[in-house]
Amino acid sequence: MTSTETPGGARVAAPARPDDFAAALLTPEARRDPYPFYARMRREDPVHRSTQGIWYLTRYADVEAALGDLRLSNDRDRMTRAYSALGGDLKALSRLTERLGRVMTNTDPPDHARLRKLANKAFTARRVEALRDGVQRIVDRLVDEAVAAGPTMDLIEAVASRLPMSVVCELFGIPDEDRPQVKSWFRRFGRLSEDIDKSEAAIEQYEDYLTGLIRQRRREPGDDLISALVATQTQDDRLTDSELLATCFILITAGDETTTHLIGNGVLALLRHPDQLALLRADPGLIRGAVEELARYDTVTQAVVRVVAEDLEIGGRRLREGELVYLFLGATNRDPERFEHPDRLDLTRPGNRHLSFGHGPHFCLGGPLAKLQAEVAVGTLVRRLPELRLSDGAALEWRLNPLQRRLSNLPLAF
Repeated sequence: MTSTETPGGARVAAPARPDDFAAALLTPEARRDPYPFYARMRREDPVHRSTQGIWYLTRYADVEAALGDLRLSNDRDRMTRAYSALGGDLKALSRLTERLGRVMTNTDPPDHARLRKLANKAFTARRVEALRDGVQRIVDRLVDEAVAAGPTMDLIEAVASRLPMSVVCELFGIPDEDRPQVKSWFRRFGRLSEDIDKSEAAIEQYEDYLTGLIRQRRREPGDDLISALVATQTQDDRLTDSELLATCFILITAGDETTTHLIGNGVLALLRHPDQLALLRADPGLIRGAVEELARYDTVTQAVVRVVAEDLEIGGRRLREGELVYLFLGATNRDPERFEHPDRLDLTRPGNRHLSFGHGPHFCLGGPLAKLQAEVAVGTLVRRLPELRLSDGAALEWRLNPLQRRLSNLPLAF
C-alpha cells in the first residue's frame, strides 16, 4: 500500500492492486480525491482492462494520441451496442446514448466535421467574447445578492450554478419564464448516473420544449443562437431537422455543469492554496492563465468514453473492435511525464497544455465560453470578497459519478 498527497495536504492510501481500480473509483476516498488512484495506475497499469472488459487509459501521451485517433469512435450507434453488450447496470446507459440522437459529440467524421462547421458559424469566438460585459453584470448581481444574504453562502447554489444558466439562456433566447423548468431538466441530466429513468424522461421533455422553440424561431427569427442555427438550414450542407434539434440540445446543455464545477472546483483549489490565492489577488491580470491551471489541477470532466472501431495497440496492449475505452483526462493532467510537479497548483505554470477540454476533432466547442465565465466569476470573487474562506466545519460532498468531478455544495464565509 502506498500513499500520495491530496490537494488539501493530507495523505491517503492508494488502491491495493491495479485490479481494484474500477471499484476503487466508486469509494468515498476516491470521490474525495481520485488523483492518488490515478498515480498508481499510471505507474503500474496505465493501459488497464477492467473485469467488465472496459479499458482505462491514464497516461498523457496515450490519451492525447487516442483523442485524435479515428480508430477510437465516438459514434452513437457503436456506443449503444458497446454498453448494451456489457449487460447489467451499464446496459441502461445504452438507452441514453440511443436517446440522445446524432449530436456532434456522438458522431465521427465526416458527419462530425460537417455538423461542427455549421455550429462554429453560429458559435463564433467573436460572439463569445462579446458576452464578457454581460457575464460581468450577471456575476456582479449574483455576488450582490450573496453578500446581502451573507455572511455565508453555498457558492454552487448562489453563483456557480446560476451563472451558466443565465448566460446560456441569454445566448439561446430562452424566455425568462421558462428558465426554472429548463434548469430543473439540466439538474436531472447532471444526475444521470443516479437515476437513468428520470434522466431519460427529462431528456424527452426537454427535446419537446426545444422543438417548440425551433418552430417559433422559424416564424420569428431573432438575434440568438437558435435563430442562427435555423438560418444554416438554407445552406448547401444544411442541418436536417433532427440534426438541428440535436445540435441545439448539446450546445445549450453541455456547458452548464462543466462551467458550474470549473468555478466550484477552482475556488476550492484556491482556498486550499492560500499562496496562490494571494498571488492572484496581488495580480488580477493572471486570471486567464489561472483558469487554465485550475482546469488542469482539478478537472471537471474526469474521463471521456470511446469505442474501438478497429483493432489497435496502445502501450503494448491489444484493444479489440467493439470494446469501450475510458480516457481519463483527470489522470493525464497530473502526469509527471508531461507536467513538472503535477500535484502542485501553480497559477504561473508555463506551457499548460492540459486536456480538460479534450483534443483533436472533438475538442470542446464550448470551452472558450466556459473559461470566459470562470475568468469573470473567479476574478470577481477574489476581488470583491477579500475575506473569502471555507465555512467553519464545512463538509464537502462530491457527486457519485466517477467520470465527473462535481461538488454538491461549497459552503463559504466572507
